[in-house]
Amino acid sequence: MTVPDLQTVAIDLQHRSYHIAIRGSLFDNPLSYAELPPASSAVIVTNTTVGPLYAERLRAALQSKYATIHTVTLPDGESFKTWQTLNLIFDALLQHTCDRKTLLFALGGGVVGDMTGFAAASFMRGVPFVQVPTTLLAQVDSSVGGKTGINHPLGKNMIGAFYQPLKVVCDLDVLKTLPQRELSAGLAEVIKYGPIADLAFLSWIEEHMDALIAREPAALAHAVKRSCEIKAWVVGQDEREAGLRAILNFGHTFGHAIEAGLGYGEWLHGEGVGCGMVMAAHLSQRLGLVDAAFVARLTTLIQRAGLPVTGPKLCGTDNAGRYLELMRVDKKAEGGEIKFVLIDGPGNAVVRSAPDALVREVIDHCCK
Repeated sequence: MTVPDLQTVAIDLQHRSYHIAIRGSLFDNPLSYAELPPASSAVIVTNTTVGPLYAERLRAALQSKYATIHTVTLPDGESFKTWQTLNLIFDALLQHTCDRKTLLFALGGGVVGDMTGFAAASFMRGVPFVQVPTTLLAQVDSSVGGKTGINHPLGKNMIGAFYQPLKVVCDLDVLKTLPQRELSAGLAEVIKYGPIADLAFLSWIEEHMDALIAREPAALAHAVKRSCEIKAWVVGQDEREAGLRAILNFGHTFGHAIEAGLGYGEWLHGEGVGCGMVMAAHLSQRLGLVDAAFVARLTTLIQRAGLPVTGPKLCGTDNAGRYLELMRVDKKAEGGEIKFVLIDGPGNAVVRSAPDALVREVIDHCCK
């Protein structure tokens, strides 16, 4: 199969606008960073898994542009998305006397990207950063749109800031080293764009799931580009999630409860989202918004992606009550009322509340 040509997606946010570059052989090409502003130093933030694979190659690509390049290597995993780990970045920035022009490069998956972005938003009240995502999930979702942050034991991503990168470099070649479980987790975020915004894309995913699982370059290129296009369209209208952007959290309210309830890292984020989409679809059906055929269709697709469709038991005595307790800490909750992203007819998402009794029924049904 031929290697896809360079593709770009623009994020239109006036003076904070930037573009996403998508292709193979990108992250270690100096031309990928040619338009970035000059600075005396740069800092690569990576983790113990990605760093040994790619950090030196990124450093080599940046050497002609930055006189000094430092590397910060974080522990790998969602359980390390904490204040303590974030401080490792601040420690390095201060120890190396970095200044307001120092560029940070987030080389890794969603955890590295979120923490690097939050550090960039906070250090000296804002320094520039670039996203170099190395997982499918990060390429199609977390690296785009400026959401940064860390987890708290009581809630996922509850501490953070909206802060946009200067650029996102999606190198499809790095997906070749991605563990299969991580690839499946990324496919959850790809799948979500279909039900909320583009039924034609949902059909395309169904037709090309085998190619995506096999990591065929043309299929991956289209999945990343279309996902980024949909997210760019949403973020361009609602950067700070005052309304429309909340639809991007389809499956996340249930999914975040699973992640927090099991302990961060037990399930991957995409696994929680995949199962959460099934639960949200069932809730949509019980509210009369979609039919059983759509729920079955979505569930089958999520299974084909290698994702769980049955929720875990978070409590032996009152499982649904534990889910509800965790979901009340969700960022979309208002006054203790949980807001769910639901499908109001395939291809259209809405954000609304639902009676606790109905939510309990869904949780009991989906957590066998």
